Amino acid sequence: MQVKHLALAASLFAASLAAQAQTEIQWWHSMTAVNNEWVNDLAKQFNESQKDYKIVPTFKGSYDESMTAAIAAFRSGNAPHVLQVFEVGTATMMASKGATVPVAKVMKDAGADFNPAGYIPAVAAYYTAPDGQMLSMPFNSSTTVFYINKDAFKKAGLDAEKPPATWPEVFDAAKKLKASGHSCPMTLAWMGWTQLESFSAWHNVEFATEKNGLSPNGYKARLKINSPLHVKHIDNLAQAAKNGEFVYKGRGSAAQASFTSGECAMIQTSSGFYGDVAKNAKFAYAIAPLPYYPDVKGAPQNTVIGGASLWVMAGKKAEEYTGVAKFFEFLSQTKVQAASHQRTGYLPITMAAYELTDKSGFYQKHPGTDVAVNQMVRKVTDNSRGIRLGNYVQIRAIEDEEMEQVWAGKKTAKEALDAMVSRGNELLARFEKSYKK
Repeated sequence: MQVKHLALAASLFAASLAAQAQTEIQWWHSMTAVNNEWVNDLAKQFNESQKDYKIVPTFKGSYDESMTAAIAAFRSGNAPHVLQVFEVGTATMMASKGATVPVAKVMKDAGADFNPAGYIPAVAAYYTAPDGQMLSMPFNSSTTVFYINKDAFKKAGLDAEKPPATWPEVFDAAKKLKASGHSCPMTLAWMGWTQLESFSAWHNVEFATEKNGLSPNGYKARLKINSPLHVKHIDNLAQAAKNGEFVYKGRGSAAQASFTSGECAMIQTSSGFYGDVAKNAKFAYAIAPLPYYPDVKGAPQNTVIGGASLWVMAGKKAEEYTGVAKFFEFLSQTKVQAASHQRTGYLPITMAAYELTDKSGFYQKHPGTDVAVNQMVRKVTDNSRGIRLGNYVQIRAIEDEEMEQVWAGKKTAKEALDAMVSRGNELLARFEKSYKK
């Protein structure tokens, strides 16, 4: 009997040692709803694929909240190993000297299989330093696309199989939807991203100087979003808002719920919204390219990257960084990338994942799911390569504040855009002053 007890104790002790030997990797993220389920599933799949490391995903609030929390945690010595940071935080993370470890170094030190050339060029370039070193791991990269409620279009006498391709067509469709009794013909999510950043790239017009902050002197960039085209567009939206043809539903992703519920018939938002629509929409829908103004030379060009990447925080042990590298290696596998792309609507990140998805017939079975990729893989210009500005989290908030003044009828489009440029440039000047080259 005593022998059995000793054997049981020994086996429990061995199991305990095995559990202790497993290195935990803390991953802070900002994914909610169906995308939170996706993140948890990725961690589970990785954890079950090997026994040495355990990824522990933790939701830490919105993108700006998790970024603020991680910086505070780093200062107190309790930062996570991996932090998901949205694209507008990239310049700030790059300027946070000593707080992060470049992903290229993490992968190289661990001897991991890592080839930046395999990533979609527009994605890889955004997270790469001027010296060519990739700083963070592309994860849930997205771009802006256009969703329509086909049932609502049919009811309004519109061609549901031909989504509006130009802004004049969008405004015309909104009028007809309104006339058919639709209370919310159109809404927009992520206002600064969809109506200023992507709008600028799609029309091949300058958003900010210094190649939108991507030049070697990007820290000297200043905003240029009060051009005649920007003013014309925001003014057109203001008129639509006044007529009840565009209904503002709040900042960030707040407007998305009004589309999946069927309340709003058109929305421009992230391609990463696809998983939510596919699961929750009770109506026929279509995904289409962003609309453009046909009188603008060079439009449409290409859209810019959105979503987020994974940054590795400094101050961890070598074996923990090896675990991070193994996890990133897992995330980069073609099958994992393809499955994530098909499930969420985020970009496939690598060309191999895109090709695998294409060969599987997924795009044929789910029309419109290739729109995001097609918008991103076009040849880019200095105006459309992307936007990387310091203090941009705060500038996005200014963009929201000023546009809300327009929708409320308290400011004209020009007044609001001029204020955006003035207030935003003050923050950019502050960033330039604090920037240490």
